[in-house]
Parts: sequence; structure tokens; C-alpha cells
Amino acid sequence: MTKLRIENVTRVFPAVHGGTPTRALEPTNLDIADNDFVTILGPSGCGKSTLLRLVAGLDTPTTGKILLDGKPVMRPGPDRGMVFQSYTLFPWLTISENIGFGLREKGVPQGERNAIVGQWLERVGLQSFARHYPKQLSGGMQQRTAIARALANGPEILLLDEPFGALDNQTRALMQELLLGIWERERKTVLFVTHDIEEAIFLASRTLVMSARPGRIKADVRVTLPYPRHYTIKTSPEFSELKARLTEEIRAEAVLAAEAH
Repeated sequence: MTKLRIENVTRVFPAVHGGTPTRALEPTNLDIADNDFVTILGPSGCGKSTLLRLVAGLDTPTTGKILLDGKPVMRPGPDRGMVFQSYTLFPWLTISENIGFGLREKGVPQGERNAIVGQWLERVGLQSFARHYPKQLSGGMQQRTAIARALANGPEILLLDEPFGALDNQTRALMQELLLGIWERERKTVLFVTHDIEEAIFLASRTLVMSARPGRIKADVRVTLPYPRHYTIKTSPEFSELKARLTEEIRAEAVLAAEAH
């Protein structure tokens, strides 16, 4: 069943100071199924984050439409949970209060809210940090809080824009496993932007490669590695083969992007 449908979506940013308009996205068509984990790769400036922001309702397509469960996306809403590279936590709220923020805004009664927050603290391994403030936590722990906050609202789709980009390699690998474990249990639909080819393969059931700007979907690669995935799968021949193929796709686009400048 199609969860998210992107139909002939383009995004052109107006000219600045008499320059020419910027075509960020060429006509883009994409169907994402319920429970799909889709990662998006592409060279810098190719429109990956633009596409994610359009799905989030943080920006509006120049042409085309985006449908979630058959309903047009016009603005941000609780049916979409967004996680950014910067942790975007409220520094004056505790970890518990950050996770429960959206529930409070929706008017969920305190007892129910506390129960949901408690579940998510446990799922992301932060029970003993419930009363801490963001500045008292490491980057990985702050990002776990951000993921829990997005999922506590029960969104239909989770959107992540390079969420692990600022983390060290070891923490990043652990966060990938944490997110996969949550996805396997919750069966949410996920759209995940990354620059990291290994990360894209390890997480995804499908990986999209975008062309150099103006962005379009150049390749749609099914990742058939079985779930649940253990980090050792990254050394398997199948993984290496996918990595080589995607590296070639990205490299070709990066060269085109460099030549255009």
C-alpha cells in the first residue's frame, strides 16, 4: 500500500538580487510503501533536504503535489515526525519534557503523556536521564531524545535529515542499530537523508540516488539484505557489491556537480 506519493514535484527558488532562479528539484515522482525504510543519497546541494522539507510541509512545491495516505500535504502536521542533524531540543526542558512536548501541545492528559514518555525513555535507553537537561547529555544521547520526541507523537512517517552527521563513528554506528531496532518493532515508514553510503545501505529497504542539481531521482535501488541486520553485514560480499554500485552512481554526480561550478 502506498503511504507517500510525490507527483511531478518541482522546487524553484526565486532569483536573488537580479540573478537567475535556482532549480533545486526537477519533476520528481516517487511512491513509498507503508513500512518502507527509504534512504536518499546524492552530492551536496542536489535537493535531498529540499525534498524532505517539502514532505515535512516546511516548504511548498513550485509545481506538483505530495500526498500522505491520499491527503495533500499543505503544512507541517503531527502525522510527520522530523529529526534534524542539529538536535533542536528545548534547552530549558528536561529530557522527559522534551519527549512529551508534542503530546502536551496536543492536549494529551498528563497520566497518558507520562506513560508514553516512560515507554520512549526505555526504548532509547535514557530512563536514568529523564530529569537531566540537554546540555548535560552527549550528542548521541541528545539525538536519541530527538528521535524519541518525534516518535512519541505516533507519526505516520518519520523524516530524518542527516540525523547522525555530527556524531563520531562509534556513536553513529550504535545510533544506526538503535534506529533499525525501533523501526523493526514500530514498523513506521521512514525517509532518511544521508551522505554516508554505508549508512544508507545498512538501514534501508530502498536507496534513492539523486542527481547533481537540479535534483532528480537517478537511481532507485532495492536493498535485499535480510532484517534484522547485524553490523557485521557491512563486511559481506552483497554489502560490498551494493556499496561499489552506489559509490559509482554518486561519484558520477559529484563530478558533474564540480564541473558545473
